[in-house]
Amino acid sequence: MAGTIEVLVPGGKANPGPPLGPELGPTPVDVQAVVGEINDQTDAFDGMEVPVTVEYDDDGSFSIEVGVPPTAALIKDEVGFETGSGEPQKNFVADMSVEQLKKVAEQKSSDLLAYDLKNASKEVAGTCASLGVTIEGEDARTFKERIDGGDFDDQFDDE
Repeated sequence: MAGTIEVLVPGGKANPGPPLGPELGPTPVDVQAVVGEINDQTDAFDGMEVPVTVEYDDDGSFSIEVGVPPTAALIKDEVGFETGSGEPQKNFVADMSVEQLKKVAEQKSSDLLAYDLKNASKEVAGTCASLGVTIEGEDARTFKERIDGGDFDDQFDDE
């Protein structure tokens, strides 16, 4: 009866109710133990929906894999706004610094297709453009061009 359960849970605030409880109830695992471990592992993502995979065996043992929240959620949390712009090319909802962009790119790098921090930052900047978030006061699309032009190479050098 071993299996896998994939759910989205609020970071650090999972509970034995839905969606976890109904999924874990029929399994041999200790639901409270799973919830406790998920909360420990997702505490850093407080206030965000976090993808979690729980794998369990017939003997009641389990393992938990915590994913990274969506890029848009990381940007919203970092910059501090609720919803993106309905017209992201005209109306901007927030401004992000290069340091904040780099931080989000580092958090998300394991889930991105980019092979280095510079390209991961360009992917995050693309999400900023669709949300209506400027970077250093300018449209995220033109900011990406400046990254390509080497204007920020000193900040995006991989350690």
